[in-house]
Amino acid sequence: MTLTATVETTAQATTTPTTTATPADGGAGAPALRGLPDVPCPSELSTSEARHLTRVFFERLRSLEEGTREYQYVRNTLIEMNISLVRFAARPFRDRPGGPENEDIVQVGIIGLIKAIDRYDPDRNTQFTTLAMPYITGEIKRHFRDTAWAVHVPRRLQEMRSQLAKAAEELTAVLGHEPTSAELAAHLDLPEDEVRDGLVAANGYSTQSLDAPQESTAPGTQAPAPGRAPRTFAETLGDVDPALEAVEDWQALALLLADLDERCTRILQLRFGEGMTQAAIGAEIGLSQMHVSRLLSRTLDALRRELLHG
Repeated sequence: MTLTATVETTAQATTTPTTTATPADGGAGAPALRGLPDVPCPSELSTSEARHLTRVFFERLRSLEEGTREYQYVRNTLIEMNISLVRFAARPFRDRPGGPENEDIVQVGIIGLIKAIDRYDPDRNTQFTTLAMPYITGEIKRHFRDTAWAVHVPRRLQEMRSQLAKAAEELTAVLGHEPTSAELAAHLDLPEDEVRDGLVAANGYSTQSLDAPQESTAPGTQAPAPGRAPRTFAETLGDVDPALEAVEDWQALALLLADLDERCTRILQLRFGEGMTQAAIGAEIGLSQMHVSRLLSRTLDALRRELLHG
């Protein structure tokens, strides 16, 4: 599943509340959309603009009938406005050996974003990013888990895996037996040595069976009773992760920290990363201890407010 976001790079997003939003097909704004801000370039909004407009658009989405043109316009705009969350979540995964290209990871993450949009309830008074980030990172991790290479394999041989699988299926149907490497090579018009290398490399491709036993237990979960077999992977699907709340808070906080100015970021790093006292921080950056204390309190209060109330 892919999503293609149309971005007009020459347009500037405006948040004027009296503007009528125009559906993506270019038709006139329907009565149900009157009062929505016009956002001609949703994917280029700043973090604070996207956060504000996301709340506005979710309030409108809940009043629209699913499947209508107006509903699709508001939903698609929400997706584009929050693409930055996907890119943020994809960043740690892009350099994994044998992993997909960054844009492929983003496309996978968008699936998680769409799931979060469809499940978000504004009445719960929870910031959307708090719900969205676990969905996005979970979708990306699931993709790596289900379609990952257990060892480093040259991309040429990775790409050959699907060719060999398709050729083996076709030849098995024709020949009535599993094809040899020579038969595969002749069918694909490739050197037999290269086909053999591809078959060996395919053994490094990892897919997890739903019946695979889950031997380890996550923190906060109960271990299997003595003499009882571990639960299968299928039985653990849908379990609540005890650490999910902490992950949600961390993901939401990381986005807020990215918006801080350089000085406040440095103060937080020195205080909580390096454990320095306020006096030592002041000496390091050329401020009084009192000034550092005020900046630290103001920054922490702002972060706390954003986390609790959005």
